[in-house]
Amino acid sequence: MPSICEITVQTTPVAPSPPLPPDRRDILMQKARELEATFLAEMLAHTGLGETQGAFGGGTGEEQFASFLRQEQARVMVETGGIGLAELIFRSMTEAEDG
Repeated sequence: MPSICEITVQTTPVAPSPPLPPDRRDILMQKARELEATFLAEMLAHTGLGETQGAFGGGTGEEQFASFLRQEQARVMVETGGIGLAELIFRSMTEAEDG
């Protein structure tokens, strides 16, 4: 017996988006590491790292350059493994680009 309503669904396969080229992945990872280093430098600033210590501190010059020291220390922290934030950021950026 024929059915009253017959629906035919045609699907067209969607090709997966191509993976990101290696150079683009390298750029995204570098940016993710820079962001992690900036985050760590800000956290180091809140710990008081680089603040002048008492009357024998470096004065105004030390205060002005303390941020450079914190940024470099944070960069080295990221190069030696960091806290894993760069990897999470990288994954998020690649997923966003892959669609």
